[in-house]
Amino acid sequence: MKLFRRKSDLEKLETKYMQLLSKAKELSTVNRKESDRLIAEAEKISAEIAALLKR
Repeated sequence: MKLFRRKSDLEKLETKYMQLLSKAKELSTVNRKESDRLIAEAEKISAEIAALLKR
C-alpha cells in the first residue's frame, strides 16, 4: 500500500527533473533565456540522479 509511503531521494529528484523540463518546454516559445536556464538546472539534477543510480 503506497498511501503513506515517503518518496525516496531518487523519486524526488526524478519528479523535480520532469517538472523543470515541462516548464522549460512551456517557456521555450516565450522566454528562451529562462527556458535555457531551466534546462541547465534539469541537467544538474540528471547528473545527481545518475550518481544515485551508480551507488
